[in-house]
Amino acid sequence: MGSPLESLPKVKRVVLAYSGGLDTSVIIPWLRENYGCEVIAMVGDVGQGDDFKAVRKKALATGASRVFVEDLREEFITGYLWKALQAGAVYEGKYLLGTSLARPVLAKAQVEVALRVGADAVAHGCTGKGNDQVRFEMAYKALAPHLRVIAPWREWTIKSREDAIDYARAHNVPVPVTKKEPYSRDQNIWHLSHEGGPLETKLGEPPEDAWKVTCPPERAPGREAAVTIGFEAGIPISVDNRGIKPVALLEKLNAIAGENGVGRTDLVENRFVGMKSHGAYETPAGTLLHAAHHELEALCLDRETFHYKQQVALRYAELVYYGHWFTPLREALDGFVQKTQRHVTGEVTLGLYKGNVRVLDRRSPYSLYDTSIGGFTMGADYDQKDAEGFINILGLPVRIAAAKQGGAAGLRQRKKE
Repeated sequence: MGSPLESLPKVKRVVLAYSGGLDTSVIIPWLRENYGCEVIAMVGDVGQGDDFKAVRKKALATGASRVFVEDLREEFITGYLWKALQAGAVYEGKYLLGTSLARPVLAKAQVEVALRVGADAVAHGCTGKGNDQVRFEMAYKALAPHLRVIAPWREWTIKSREDAIDYARAHNVPVPVTKKEPYSRDQNIWHLSHEGGPLETKLGEPPEDAWKVTCPPERAPGREAAVTIGFEAGIPISVDNRGIKPVALLEKLNAIAGENGVGRTDLVENRFVGMKSHGAYETPAGTLLHAAHHELEALCLDRETFHYKQQVALRYAELVYYGHWFTPLREALDGFVQKTQRHVTGEVTLGLYKGNVRVLDRRSPYSLYDTSIGGFTMGADYDQKDAEGFINILGLPVRIAAAKQGGAAGLRQRKKE
């Protein structure tokens, strides 16, 4: 399968970001064969719903000396997901960044384990064509630049998932993937992504067997469901007027949205490494939360802040997607975002029907919507006569340009053309 460069310092102990999936399953025996090192597995629970006892047992059976299972769900939600939600970060208008946001919290936990056990290297199972290699390694560089990074997919001769399956079988490593169903999936409490297989060649609607956590819209209930989400300073705190903790909140919204067919995204995206890829994403709770949060911001933020924040949201999403979480710019943008969220408090009621989401109601004690001003009825707070002066000042540059540069003549000339 190939070997590392012999000139590099010998690795004695490596901590592997381990999931028990195809890639990381074959990496444990590969590291032992090619580096002759001790392999410690770090498993991060970000809400993927795995049987972690089975994952631990499998890692030990395939050669890991120790296995650390870290419960990262609360940290993932409050320290990463909520920040991106407050920022309104959505990559290329569709992707709610489920995998992108999980990578830095996993890498951070991996580095912490590596420092704890005195490892001299960290390893991951990301391919050399994807974004995740950048996300993991950018985190390593920011948090522990002295640790050596081993990326087997950039070293070995395995070229495909089929090759990896063959290698696993040759080394008696059980894997949950077969050549008949070659989807590469990544799941956490925020989303489930699907890549590979038919999605690589089919750019139309993904096959129904790709979807796992959302009901097909045509089979969803025939009656609209309503759910009310409460926020405090831009953070979700309640569902249907009942306070609820972060993990339980996402689990509840995932169930509600999933059974109503809400949260499916079919996306051709621009990867950070330069190519386009086709993926299918299921983000039930995230879809509801982004919709509700946006509506509450529209109610509570002034126009200039709301519009400028949309620009920040785009940049924030890029930083997350590109793996630049542990950077001064992302932290600085957090400062701006947090300031904008001071009054983003209130409730939004959404209607869910066969994959669609609509707003049924929104309310906030900090709402800037004033019926005495926004309505058509004349009121004391807005003198419509003031509009004339406003328009005259606003139109002054246009009027001068028209007078000095023949605006009317220019119009007549364009009509002739």
